[in-house]
Amino acid sequence: MDWLQTYDPLHSPWLSTIVAALPIVLLLGSLGILEWSAPKAAALGLGSALVVAIFVYGMPWQMALASAGYGACFGLFPIGWIVLAAIFLYSLTVQTGQFEIVKHSVAGLSADRRLQALLIAFSFGAFVEGAAGFGTPVAISAALMIGAGFSPLHAAGLALIANTSPVAFGALGTPITTLADVTQLDEMRLSAMAGRQLPLFSLIVPAWLVWTMAGWRGVRGVWPAILVSGGSFAIVQFWVSNYFGPRLVDVAGGLVSLICLAIFLKFWRPKQIWQFAAPSDEAAPSTTHHSPTHHSPELPKTYSMAQVVSAWIPWVLLSVCVFVWGLPQTKKRLEKPGSTLVTVEVPYLHGKVFRDVPVVEEKGKPEPAVFKFNWLSATGTGILFAAFLSAMWMGVPATRFAATFVETVHRMRWPLFTIAVMLAIAYTTRYSGTDATLGLAFTRTGVLYPFFAAMLGWLGVALTGSDTSSNALFGSLQKITAEGLVKRGVLNLSADKASILMAAANSTGGVMGKMIDAQSIVVSAAATQQPGREGEILRFVFWHSLALAALMGCLIMVQAYLLPWMIP
Repeated sequence: MDWLQTYDPLHSPWLSTIVAALPIVLLLGSLGILEWSAPKAAALGLGSALVVAIFVYGMPWQMALASAGYGACFGLFPIGWIVLAAIFLYSLTVQTGQFEIVKHSVAGLSADRRLQALLIAFSFGAFVEGAAGFGTPVAISAALMIGAGFSPLHAAGLALIANTSPVAFGALGTPITTLADVTQLDEMRLSAMAGRQLPLFSLIVPAWLVWTMAGWRGVRGVWPAILVSGGSFAIVQFWVSNYFGPRLVDVAGGLVSLICLAIFLKFWRPKQIWQFAAPSDEAAPSTTHHSPTHHSPELPKTYSMAQVVSAWIPWVLLSVCVFVWGLPQTKKRLEKPGSTLVTVEVPYLHGKVFRDVPVVEEKGKPEPAVFKFNWLSATGTGILFAAFLSAMWMGVPATRFAATFVETVHRMRWPLFTIAVMLAIAYTTRYSGTDATLGLAFTRTGVLYPFFAAMLGWLGVALTGSDTSSNALFGSLQKITAEGLVKRGVLNLSADKASILMAAANSTGGVMGKMIDAQSIVVSAAATQQPGREGEILRFVFWHSLALAALMGCLIMVQAYLLPWMIP
């Protein structure tokens, strides 16, 4: 049975939009306001999404259940597999005592928590985002930060906030390449447009990160380091995206930012060392300031350079493996159909669902639903391989290696379940068309649409958990709306330039939704070992996400009406 999506099932745009938003409202409301556990809130969200899809949108129940099952499988693999492997590697380094040395070596660059956050969450996180994406930087950065002494809440929240400006070029540029494929717009022009929007936020986000921790006084205390960290990343981000394309923007930018900040800290120190009031404090951050000459952190001075280098080897191996596994050439070699790559066409769903105008330019192309079990080329497998090499380097016996893996799986069982259910919700809304109903509501804003183009991207990532998925979902809609605004004389741009601007806005606005999507929230909670506190993490980051998305919307408005020469 084929099924054509409908976007106004109640014959009232307002009523249809309200009903379409119901699953998301119930999910976020029960999680952030009622403080339900994540598994319970996710189950409520999935149940309501299925009810809306079947009884309001008229989706055949077999298709609705198939879409939920497809999403759950994708949640477990590859996303859950990435998180599981990353936490396993972290657990090995903790058990062998190597992470303690890593912790002290980071503090050796600076005992100041603000600078540690810039090094780990922003610079190193950007590199990992560029190499892998899909929750990997949040899992790894949050684990590193909690090991370095941050409270679990701040480790999770700060990792989420930092993982914003790199997202549009994450996973070797996949979001931009997907956007170009969906919209049939020039990939280099989309890359350049995103590269003329995000560098400003690459300067803002490090300052925002420090402000979240320590307030404006804290920002003033380390503004040179913020400028070095964000400025070096922004310059590389602009240069690579405009002249070389989207694939290595974050890898190059994150690496340059990390090196520049590490070298800078060899010659510069803040006047006051900033610490949280207590290492375990999980309330709103308060500070204690110390003179550098009187500060005496609990760091032993006995670790030799050889010990420090040895302790960092697992994380070097992780970075190398994640980067190599992310290369298209590697994926091509590791994905052998029938052996290492198993593809399954989802029953009742593959090729059965059709999107309708105006979400697509013309109906007739069915939505694919093919689950790929690429067990060897998956990023999580690369991380697991890094864990295996690290275990050999650290001298971990095979029995202990296996026991630690089993313990990690047991500890992660509920977070993995929650990730699966969250992705089941995302896929149900995608295939039922409720996400498109929400997106179409933004297209009715007329002259304010450039602002809401960014907010549409934000909504897309919040719903799907991925900038790539948001671009696949709303990229064509952005192009169609932009062309319509030009025809009606709302935008004084060529249709080509308007399409480039709005399509890029979907991706750059979407990065701000990354910190509040349910998948990232659960990943951060799992990485910091605080199951049941997902609601706290959501409340910690929600307003930051909304404010940054609104700022991006304002920038798109300025580029559309005041600075059209910035559009390539």
